[in-house]
Amino acid sequence: MDGGPADGLFTAIVNNVLKVIQGNELAIRHAVTCLVAGGHLLIEDVPGVGKTSLGKSIAASVECRHRRIQFTSDLLPSDVTGVSIYDRATSQFEFRPGPIFANIVLGDEINRTPPKTQSALLEAMEERQVTVEGVTYPLPEPFMVIATQNPIEHEGTYPLPVSQLDRFLMRIHIGYPDPAAEVDLLERHGVDEPLVDLESVATPEAVLELAQRVREVHCSTAVQRYIVDLANATRTHPAVLLGMSPRAGLALQRAARAWAVLHGRDYVIPDDVKALALPVVGHRLELRTARTAGGNHVAAVVNELLAKVPILEGERASR
Repeated sequence: MDGGPADGLFTAIVNNVLKVIQGNELAIRHAVTCLVAGGHLLIEDVPGVGKTSLGKSIAASVECRHRRIQFTSDLLPSDVTGVSIYDRATSQFEFRPGPIFANIVLGDEINRTPPKTQSALLEAMEERQVTVEGVTYPLPEPFMVIATQNPIEHEGTYPLPVSQLDRFLMRIHIGYPDPAAEVDLLERHGVDEPLVDLESVATPEAVLELAQRVREVHCSTAVQRYIVDLANATRTHPAVLLGMSPRAGLALQRAARAWAVLHGRDYVIPDDVKALALPVVGHRLELRTARTAGGNHVAAVVNELLAKVPILEGERASR
């Protein structure tokens, strides 16, 4: 494989999103990688930097059903999954699907709702199905949750439980745009709203086909050993209380396979793993307190490990 339809579709989606979001193309590339890897995406940043716009623009770029859930303190689990209503005409209960029954679900400010409602997403994200009153309903394919959240220190937020965080394949940050991009933002968004006129550039079938190609990408034993070495390094780092689990290693391999496809290869190289280590692994690491960890931030820890864990000669370009 050398470029081709996969790379073309990837570029088309990225360029489409760039019509709305300026200043952080890498975050957009990571988000699209999460989409074709069949994973769920968590976008964490301060208010006003475009978290919701990024989620909406990705959803609009795929010609499929997408819904938005605004998470609030009074949102109930049934507001997410749906509810059974008694129909007097038929004397039976009729299931009314909730907004989770869509191809792409945008959960806005997910950490502004209590843990009980957050947990309503667990089965949907992990099993791709919803069970209501003992009846299981499958979710459509493709299915992706794009959730946004404000930093936990902001007032009125609830921390996502570890089990919920682990359901997200990747967590990304957008950050502030550079001055030139921000000037362009003022000029373009000051006149009209690009998101309103954004057209789809991909079909659900194309996304599913790309996801199948991702599953077929070869990851050699040598590269898998590199992932395991990284995992072991997180478990022994003095600043880390809880390191990478085996599931985290599987997630990193899955994302690296998607990154390889989107760069025209049918095999994974260590650079694919390194490129996605922070967005895939960062939210799965639990650091010690600032006092015992010496002020280490998760990004600094991950970057330190990437610099220290050696890449063996056989791992550099393994097929």
